[in-house]
Amino acid sequence: MSSKPTWDERNPVQLSIESISVFYGAAQALEDVSIQVGRESTVCIIGSNGAGKSTLLKTMCGLISPARGRILLDNSDITGRSCHRITRMGMSMVPEGRQIFLPLTVRENLEMGIFARAERKDLAGAIEEVYRIFPVLEKREGQLGYTLSGGEQQMLAIGRALVARPRMLLLDEPSLGLAPIVVEVIFSTLLHLKRSGIGILLVEQNAFEALELADRGYVLENGRIVMEGTGAALLSKDEVRRAYLGCG
Repeated sequence: MSSKPTWDERNPVQLSIESISVFYGAAQALEDVSIQVGRESTVCIIGSNGAGKSTLLKTMCGLISPARGRILLDNSDITGRSCHRITRMGMSMVPEGRQIFLPLTVRENLEMGIFARAERKDLAGAIEEVYRIFPVLEKREGQLGYTLSGGEQQMLAIGRALVARPRMLLLDEPSLGLAPIVVEVIFSTLLHLKRSGIGILLVEQNAFEALELADRGYVLENGRIVMEGTGAALLSKDEVRRAYLGCG
């Protein structure tokens, strides 16, 4: 009788982080971290402030070089490659704090996403796709970035990443500082992107929403993975509920 398929066999790995260690000077920020993201799946990383979540994402997208370990995207080793080269290979990041170009218009911000693409054709079509996902951005097309609300700026940051048409999308705290109704829009969008076939790696302090969305989750503490499992399994664990969901 055949054995039950493993998670990887059911969903082939698209992004693999293998035993990554990162230092800031003599201080170790990440220790032997390994994470896998299956093709067309959503994985979340939860943890307290200072756990190393943002450091991990920056290492994945080429902003920080690891001291040890490697990162594979579609079986290609991208460890230590430049951020723009990694983006052209199909992985985009939405940074914490949005970091849009405040003096530029909405459309100009979206147009900046084309420079990350290896193939720069059909910019108009890519922007139209973003407008279908976030209709408010089309209404604000001519407005400058600094005139947008926080939620609209977050939508614009996600839209700019999507213009590059990534196969893998990294998001760092996309709900941070947003009103609950806007958070609902952001997570509904992530669900739509998940269903469209984009792989998603999500770092998020809103543990409940993140684990509900995720196929799989990891808990990062003091630079180390201390727990992993399906999103539903982690939601049911008392340790996770006490530490991250405020449940006694």
